[in-house]
Amino acid sequence: MRCPYCRHADSRVVDSREADDGQLIRRRRSCPECGKRFTTVEEAVLAVVKRSGVTEPFSRTKIMSGVRKACQGRPVDEDSIAKLAQRVEEAVRARGAAEIPSHDVGLAILTPLRELDQVAYLRFASVYKSFDSLDEFEKEIAALREAGPDREPGTRHPVAPRSGGRAPKLNG
Repeated sequence: MRCPYCRHADSRVVDSREADDGQLIRRRRSCPECGKRFTTVEEAVLAVVKRSGVTEPFSRTKIMSGVRKACQGRPVDEDSIAKLAQRVEEAVRARGAAEIPSHDVGLAILTPLRELDQVAYLRFASVYKSFDSLDEFEKEIAALREAGPDREPGTRHPVAPRSGGRAPKLNG
């Protein structure tokens, strides 16, 4: 690392600390030439590979922007959108890959968005999954109804043991 004061080509690391929940590393450095100290910050860059093959840095702001559009007019506050974006970033980074396809980022958004607001989920899913017909909307709505608020679409309701009486009525 080049010294910002004297431009000497080398420096010595005096201290290293994690910051931002381990996403950054702050290093305190000393220049052997001029003796001055300075701080550097290192961050692992996560790249998103778009369909066109273009690579760009992961952006939590872009996640929030897309989710905000899906949530427009819905009772979802900005804090919830920020938490969702953080959750998506953590899930994507947990894969441990330096590059991730944009498709996988979209998949990482769907589940937390469905939990946050089902109407916003449908809006996002309709664009993300490129719905072409009402049938596709109907299938997605049916999957949401089948899953209920706490289950993934496509999973079945748990079967309650019979108690001799009538079974409870599900979904209204």
